[in-house]
Amino acid sequence: MRIVIAEDDALLREGLVLLLRAEGLDVVATADNPSGFLAAVDEHQPDVAIVDVRMPPTHTDEGIVAAGEARRRQPGLAVLVLSAYVEQAFATELLAGGSERLGYLLKERVGRVEEFLTALRRVAGGGTAVDPEVVGQLLARSRPDTALDRLTPREREVLSLMAEGLGNTAISERLYVTEGAVHKNIRSIFAKLDLTPTDRVDRRVSAVLRYLEDTQRQS
Repeated sequence: MRIVIAEDDALLREGLVLLLRAEGLDVVATADNPSGFLAAVDEHQPDVAIVDVRMPPTHTDEGIVAAGEARRRQPGLAVLVLSAYVEQAFATELLAGGSERLGYLLKERVGRVEEFLTALRRVAGGGTAVDPEVVGQLLARSRPDTALDRLTPREREVLSLMAEGLGNTAISERLYVTEGAVHKNIRSIFAKLDLTPTDRVDRRVSAVLRYLEDTQRQS
């Protein structure tokens, strides 16, 4: 796995390099600004980019913008975005363009090495990884009169874990229930959110985006 890191905090950037190389992963370049990051992507054609949301010069959304541009230049590039705290609009924007090979984690998650590496590998493998704290805060902001209020507490738990990027087996292990029970809950979630099967739409992604977009409108 070839990785480029874009992080302006030198301590965190070097810490990530040491961590990833200790795991046998190939960090091919690092950058502390968006232009340097994009140049590294062009030069090295990495498999994964780890990108800070806030970067110079304004420390607002430069990382998100650069990540989008990197994926435009290199379709299929996996991107794991890091943020110091939950930034709801950025989480929604990141996933709205398609969630394959995308992740959004709080920086504190890096210190939980196994969780961080699991998320990184999931994103590199084509999946989605959203920090549990992000999911929890977004769900907590939902108003009771939204479509999500149709869901039972267990269905909301399942949806929360879907948003983290977990598959049915992992969800069943986390909740200590059978895969059949998970499948039944997911079918119910799709029905209550009026998500019908089509050839073009991934209903798991649609379900997650549904509440991300809903909570963004209400904040």
